[in-house]
Amino acid sequence: MITSQKALEIILENTEDFGIEEIPFINTVGWILKEDIIADRDFPPFNRASMDGIAITVEPFNKGAREFPIEGIQAAGSSQLTLQNPSNCIEVMTGAMTPKNAEAIIPYELVEIQDGVAKVMTNDISFYQNIHKKGLDRKQNDRLISKNTVISPAEIGVLATVGKSTVKVAKLPKVMIISTGDELVEVNQSPEDYQIRRSNVYTLVHLLEDLKIKSDTIHISDDKPLLKEKISKILNDYDVLLFSGAVSKGKFDFLPEIFDELGVEKLFHKVRQRPGKPFWFGRKASLDISEQNEKECKSTVVFAFPGNPVSTFVSCMKYFYPWYKKSVGIPFENKNFAVLAKDFNFKPDLTYFLQVKIENNQGTLEAIPIAGHGSGDLANLVDNDAFIELPTGKQLFKKGEVFPLIPYRSK
Repeated sequence: MITSQKALEIILENTEDFGIEEIPFINTVGWILKEDIIADRDFPPFNRASMDGIAITVEPFNKGAREFPIEGIQAAGSSQLTLQNPSNCIEVMTGAMTPKNAEAIIPYELVEIQDGVAKVMTNDISFYQNIHKKGLDRKQNDRLISKNTVISPAEIGVLATVGKSTVKVAKLPKVMIISTGDELVEVNQSPEDYQIRRSNVYTLVHLLEDLKIKSDTIHISDDKPLLKEKISKILNDYDVLLFSGAVSKGKFDFLPEIFDELGVEKLFHKVRQRPGKPFWFGRKASLDISEQNEKECKSTVVFAFPGNPVSTFVSCMKYFYPWYKKSVGIPFENKNFAVLAKDFNFKPDLTYFLQVKIENNQGTLEAIPIAGHGSGDLANLVDNDAFIELPTGKQLFKKGEVFPLIPYRSK
């Protein structure tokens, strides 16, 4: 049995590159960018009017001029006008090119216009007032967005501005989520007293959807030949298999021996943690024929989580999430921490993922323990916001101590 830390190290040593695909930019929020985005021209690309008003030359104003005949109107989206007479002005709209020879824009709020003459109602202006100068934000060929950025709505606007109608992103893994157990029935069925409805698989589906990963699902009964037959086929068709259940010591927990018989390399089985101790992780390498008829080595990675719902939930977030992020090029580092809000005792020498309620106390995240009734207490997840990770080597965890946090609800 290995430590939680060692388990994560092994998992992160076995990441996969799923390749790159190109998709419409408008559909990329949440995806991982796989190219640097470069400015195709200066930002802004011209001296841009940042307010509606009049554009003037500064020298006449500084010499006392306050009335400026209007030569014309510079509209946004129209070619640049030229201020012919420095004693005149041109009306200008927000976003328009600043007319040639104009050095400042005075907003309409400080101007009175009558009979084609603009009268300025202020004695204070400066060079390039209300003019967003060409190239001030970025220069042509500057890098605007770096490769391996998680695309957000902020990046969408930049992609549109530089004309990236399609974008290279990390290709997502093909994932199958597999539940086992004869005690499970479908959501729309009425269970017998000895049955429960299938739930873990749907939790995993939506945990993966938070990463933009679409997954397939299947349920297989506790029949070893049937399990082996179906898993053998699935191994060849998917990049990742996520299991829930059948990895402990029960008489129907066939998965470890099936993996062995199918040539799936066990990288570890059992972790010094609660919940999730029976967690099994491994991979199967196989030869794949590419379109160029070259033999390539393809691996299918297997995460086999324990069947209790809290075990499945926390194990996915603790192990699959960082594995996926590293696989697609996002540096993994847990930057979430919280202060324990009250003393908590845990005697077994195991890493303990304690369910907690999170409160923001004047900028400090406080974790209030609400332990529940074990790894089968699915309902207790609803009453909490996160797991706080309590390390091995101690029994008393004191109020005020800081520990890593695995949040699953925004606060």
